[in-house]
Amino acid sequence: MVGPLSSTSTHLESERNARTNRVRSDAGTIFLHWLTFAAMAISLATGLRISADGLGAVWASRLDSVLPQGEIWTWHILAGLGLAFCTASYWAYLRRAVLLSRNSSKRLRTFRPPTTKRLRYRALNVALHWFAYAAIIALTVSGLALYLGHADWFLTVHNVMAWTMLAYVLLHSLAHFLYGGIAQLLRLFRPEPLAQNAGAKLFPLGIALITGMVTVVAAATFDWASRPTITALQVDSDPVLDGRLDEVFWKEADVATIATHQGANLGGSGSSDVTMRAVTTPTHIHFSFQWQDPTRSLMRVPLIKRQDGWHTMGTAIAEADVNDYYEDKLAVMFSANDGFGGGESTFLGNDPLTSYPKSPHGRGLHFTSDGRILDLWQWKSARGGLLGHMDDMHFGPPKKPTAKEAAGKSRYAAGYSADPGKAIYEYNYIADGPNDYDSPVRIKRLPQDLSAMKFALGSVPDRPDGTNDETARWWLTREESVPWNERLDDAIPVGTIMPSVLNIHDYAGDRADLSAGARWQDGVWTLEVSRVRDTGSPYDITFHPGQRVFVWLSVFDRNQTRHTRHQRSIVLDVH
Repeated sequence: MVGPLSSTSTHLESERNARTNRVRSDAGTIFLHWLTFAAMAISLATGLRISADGLGAVWASRLDSVLPQGEIWTWHILAGLGLAFCTASYWAYLRRAVLLSRNSSKRLRTFRPPTTKRLRYRALNVALHWFAYAAIIALTVSGLALYLGHADWFLTVHNVMAWTMLAYVLLHSLAHFLYGGIAQLLRLFRPEPLAQNAGAKLFPLGIALITGMVTVVAAATFDWASRPTITALQVDSDPVLDGRLDEVFWKEADVATIATHQGANLGGSGSSDVTMRAVTTPTHIHFSFQWQDPTRSLMRVPLIKRQDGWHTMGTAIAEADVNDYYEDKLAVMFSANDGFGGGESTFLGNDPLTSYPKSPHGRGLHFTSDGRILDLWQWKSARGGLLGHMDDMHFGPPKKPTAKEAAGKSRYAAGYSADPGKAIYEYNYIADGPNDYDSPVRIKRLPQDLSAMKFALGSVPDRPDGTNDETARWWLTREESVPWNERLDDAIPVGTIMPSVLNIHDYAGDRADLSAGARWQDGVWTLEVSRVRDTGSPYDITFHPGQRVFVWLSVFDRNQTRHTRHQRSIVLDVH
């Protein structure tokens, strides 16, 4: 009798014979399987760590204690390249070894009777394999989109598929166990020579591995060739630092536009496109930056008077993670070396630097592990940014904690530090520890003229996401304020809002290296910055002719630490 029943009988006979022997797999399949498993495991673990850092992360943050910590971004991207290598290699191996029938869609027919439970489990495994192929393609495409700077729904797809792949690993193992028991699982530890199938080609594994390497090299070559690159234009005069870009040379200069994403606020998108230009004179280098920001935000942790005293406005102040009442900022980082994770300076996790204090927000620390110094410029709208300054800072090796940092009474920032010198600003309140933000804070200075201060603040938004007037100033100068005294404080009505920033000093030392001018208009900040080519400071990068510099940009929309980011650096060639 010929037909489906006889075919099923043949399968049953072959399966009974197979179960009398130890089930094995060819060595090439075993090697590629475990290589793929390792790449997927690293990708999922590091991806979940990155996801746990997101504002509002729920499930990933619950895995915090078991997720890896440290310089995660490099591992995550290399794992993605590893998956690309494995996918290309596995496809080439199946073709050259004539093993494509393993996962033939024809095997899905055995889902339908007349068949056996074992054959249905085999069909289930084939279906899961096809699902895994589709999921890996979705992860690859969405991950590549994120790497190139496209967030939006790609981020959602990437997160969903990561959790899906985590579930797939469990289902995949269970389905194989149901199909052949422990022996089916152990076959991946029992190699045997590859069977010589009709039509098989020479060196299937070797050619497959070469195919994977070619794929990775092609991807890396495309990545490098498509990096945003600008050459600093040589000009004869310096720009006027007013945030207007009126000079003709700004229109002639090369422009790099980079999409930054995965930040906080920014109208709910968490994303902002930043454009960068650079020009040079014999002694100076000048930059212009423009970025999208729906609101002009200057209110850095304002102070409000209540019945029991002055209180800070803003959430998570003690954790250094304010995301409501804060100022707009832009960070620009320069390095002589490229690297993932912002030049390999981003270390994620609750405790990425053992034997040192943790960061107060538990999200990670910035530092370098090899002694390098990365030049970091921070423009801060309320803290001198609209008075012609940009703060000169750096990422370097982890600092030894102070006594207060070791005791948890002040923020430990590892390798994130200001250059030597003095800044224009200080804060108008004293809080001796995290718990002090739940009670009234001590005030340093009060406005000399309350009505003049209110006029300078302009119309105060009734929500933290409101915009400040074009002429609003959310800081007090030394001339506009006096040291705190009880008599003057008693005369200030309850409900009064006062700036927490005192711009009462002068920039000095290395921190005074940068001059800047900024303006906000129609949802866009425009910033111009100037610095001498070589400051002579070990904390500053030089801009000598012929030098290549790698640049990263981050936008802060009224938040303290949840800035936008991008993985691929901007390449700056200096002439």
